[in-house]
Amino acid sequence: MVRITTIQISQETKTRLEVMKEHARETYEELIKKLMELAEEEKLELSTQTKKGIAKARQDIKEGKVYTTKELIRELGI
Repeated sequence: MVRITTIQISQETKTRLEVMKEHARETYEELIKKLMELAEEEKLELSTQTKKGIAKARQDIKEGKVYTTKELIRELGI
């Protein structure tokens, strides 16, 4: 069973939320849930493995161990 509750927000906050809606019929409930999901995603940190992979890729770029798209196409004979 879903319990409905009321919250108090300032007119300024309500106006900002209204502007963020993707469509006029989007509820504040839907919008708030989307905003919370975005906030949670921002808190996610990259894994150690991902950080190492990024560091290696950056090093490869510095050392010139990369191909341009044109070079790769030529190399593969596409």
